Amino acid sequence: MSFSASAADERVLDVQLTDHTLTVSLRDGRVISVPLVWYPLLLNATAAQRQNWKIAGGGYGIHWPEIDEDLSTEVCCVAHLHLGRQFARDKFAGCVV
Repeated sequence: MSFSASAADERVLDVQLTDHTLTVSLRDGRVISVPLVWYPLLLNATAAQRQNWKIAGGGYGIHWPEIDEDLSTEVCCVAHLHLGRQFARDKFAGCVV
């Protein structure tokens, strides 16, 4: 019996922002949500500035021209996996995250 993992496609499909959360939908179906406090430029931007984003880097990045902020999907994935655990322990003790 053989197993094959489906190829991850970390290219950006969509971006949603609230006052507290950045959510990135990837082409492979994954959805990554992280707190905006991890990205001070986005946290301190106006709602209009946050909504003015463009897919960059061949689909592997997001650019906010008005605040000159760039994020890669690789950074978002790593931050979500590694920093998220520590952030959740430190900031949301006793809460379900």
